[in-house]
Amino acid sequence: MTTLESTRELSPATGSWRRTVRAYVALTKPRIIELLLVTTVPVMFLAERGVPSLGLILLTLVGGSLSAGAANTFNMVYDRDIDAQMGRTQNRPLVTGEATPRGAMVFALALTALSTAWLWFLVNPLSAMLSLAAILLYAVGYTMILKRRTAQNIVWGGVAGCMPTLIGWSAVTNAVEWPAIILFLVIFFWTPPHYWPLSMRFTDDYAAAGVPMAPVVQQQTTVARQIVAYSWIMVLTSLALVPVADMGWLYLGAALVSGGLFVAEAHRLMAAAKRGAEQSVLKPMRLFHFSITYVTLLFLGVALDPLLHLPLPGLA
Repeated sequence: MTTLESTRELSPATGSWRRTVRAYVALTKPRIIELLLVTTVPVMFLAERGVPSLGLILLTLVGGSLSAGAANTFNMVYDRDIDAQMGRTQNRPLVTGEATPRGAMVFALALTALSTAWLWFLVNPLSAMLSLAAILLYAVGYTMILKRRTAQNIVWGGVAGCMPTLIGWSAVTNAVEWPAIILFLVIFFWTPPHYWPLSMRFTDDYAAAGVPMAPVVQQQTTVARQIVAYSWIMVLTSLALVPVADMGWLYLGAALVSGGLFVAEAHRLMAAAKRGAEQSVLKPMRLFHFSITYVTLLFLGVALDPLLHLPLPGLA
């Protein structure tokens, strides 16, 4: 057999192996993990009031990524029936058959065990327990209990997505303190105005799958008003970090500018909803996409402020 023939013979198996790896990576929802890490590292900088150990950052990020991957995989296993009914999710590995439910469940359990042990022995037990709590909150609290039963699913189910702020802080201090709690609340109040615009865009999908997301069971104007309310509370909560953590001009500027743009976009969405605008005019995804920019800018301020501290008058 020639080398070329041998290569051709091995190609299908190699391709199959690569597809399987891609499928299992997709189960972890890497893009969501990226967003969670954006809220972890800056909190570590704030907790350290400087630059934490690079080793500690890497260990925390690896553990946090494994933990988030476990939670997301559990979510895909349980939701594979409704994922098959939604255009946005019908290409997920458990729908297409690229991964099996049993294999995905074993994968999720392995990631849970590995992430918990990793954080317990290489970071600290408190961070490990917070990580495990986040997995349970997302996989059981949100996915299994809330998502299919109440329009408040994303509000309370979103608590799992707030946990990286506590994990990042505890990784440095081995404690949970007020600055971390305030940032936890910022993400808590951010989650509805982040996710509901996406739900508004895909209302028909959620309705077809029988998922009672707020835009499915409520009027667009009602949802838009709630988005505005949560946006204002989120911005005010972010400003509470200034006196509590002795933040300076850099963080204050980031919070005011990014928060002001967020609130303005939320009001634009509400005005369009009141006019009964069609999707092409309503453009809810504008707020969804900007909400990611908002978190990035705000937490960049969280990270840089301790390094380039420009004290505010009276707080110096």
